[in-house]
Amino acid sequence: MSNDPVTLDIQDSIARINFNRPDSFNAINTEAVIKLHEIVNKLYSNKKVRVVILSGSGDKAFCAGGDVSEFSQAGDSIDQMVREMTSYLHVSISRLAWLNAPVIARVNGVAAGAGLSFVACCDLAISINSATFTSAYTKIGFTPDGSSTFFLPRLIGRKRVLELYLTNRVLSAEEALEWGLINRVTSGQDLDLETDKLAQTLARGPTKAFGGIKKLVMMSPNDSLESQMERETRYIAEMTVSKDGLEGVTAFVEKRKPNFTGE
Repeated sequence: MSNDPVTLDIQDSIARINFNRPDSFNAINTEAVIKLHEIVNKLYSNKKVRVVILSGSGDKAFCAGGDVSEFSQAGDSIDQMVREMTSYLHVSISRLAWLNAPVIARVNGVAAGAGLSFVACCDLAISINSATFTSAYTKIGFTPDGSSTFFLPRLIGRKRVLELYLTNRVLSAEEALEWGLINRVTSGQDLDLETDKLAQTLARGPTKAFGGIKKLVMMSPNDSLESQMERETRYIAEMTVSKDGLEGVTAFVEKRKPNFTGE
């Protein structure tokens, strides 16, 4: 088993990124964000990857956010250390968000701080029924990072976001589902089954079109109706002449399942 703080495994066009510090609730430190940055850069240029699964090692935590013990040891240089960490972290999240491949959060336990941010930035999220979700930043007098102030208001609304940030309310998996933070709740024993089933379905899909959908949804809240529809026109026209678009139309006419290649 690898000792890297974040690991990558790619099989059958499915990439699995794993936070790998189970003894620290998969908290992320400087080494972890640098490794994550390296992994995401590899995925960003790998056209064979058609789905990404983000998860945590062990059975206690998805990701507990930043490693507070490292913060406490940084002394007067903590601000510079945090600037460096967030620079790596934010590039990684941006690239995952713009990746054509859908990104699934496999939430196997606590999601706190940046862990909550990762859940929010993923395209889909499946959680075990015992998982919990909390911001936790203001517990140590910090403001949020990791894109959560961008994604959470879009997912759950301003009032609920402020409640999470200001009170550090802890959500159960069922509450997170009700609020729209995650897509599905399952038992611990079925988590891998449900995640893999979804990943395999998406891996057979039109990856380029998935990427277009992700971009359209991302840009929608900040644009006018007319601008958004113009972008829809441009994207759908591009898809009609893509390999998957041509295959999809042909398969429909021939009354068979399409064989998408992600191109």
